[in-house]
Amino acid sequence: MLVGFDQLPDSSKIWIYQSNRKFYPQEIDEIKQSIETFLNGWKNKGEGLKASYQIKYNRFIIIAADTTDISLTVESIDASVMFMMQLQETYSVELLDKLNVSFKQGEFVQYKELKAFQKLIKSKSISAKTIVFNNLINTKEELESDWEIPITESWHNRFL
Repeated sequence: MLVGFDQLPDSSKIWIYQSNRKFYPQEIDEIKQSIETFLNGWKNKGEGLKASYQIKYNRFIIIAADTTDISLTVESIDASVMFMMQLQETYSVELLDKLNVSFKQGEFVQYKELKAFQKLIKSKSISAKTIVFNNLINTKEELESDWEIPITESWHNRFL
């Protein structure tokens, strides 16, 4: 059951899917409609899930589910992964690779494969103050505080 993102508790489980490219403006409305259809039918043990989403920077799809009184089944998680795989295929994007890195470069969000990102660090094109996106966070609360962080506070700091 689709609800407003702000209506979900801070403890809600989130999944962040970063795209290897920005979504085109004409794709955004289609993607939103697809996500809303999925979330309205998303079930856990036969019951509808209170869920929501956000699309940030025209590149990140953030799915959130209220897991306050439930634990998600493998089937419900698999359903969401299958849905993301369909989006990947429909829009020819990569959404499931967690090792690639997104970071801010001025007002732009850049996406690089990990090896290319490491080369940028070695060449000093990226500094310790560069903001990276920590897509491994788990809760809505962490989204607010720990998603966009300086590289020194992320797992990427080992490359500095």
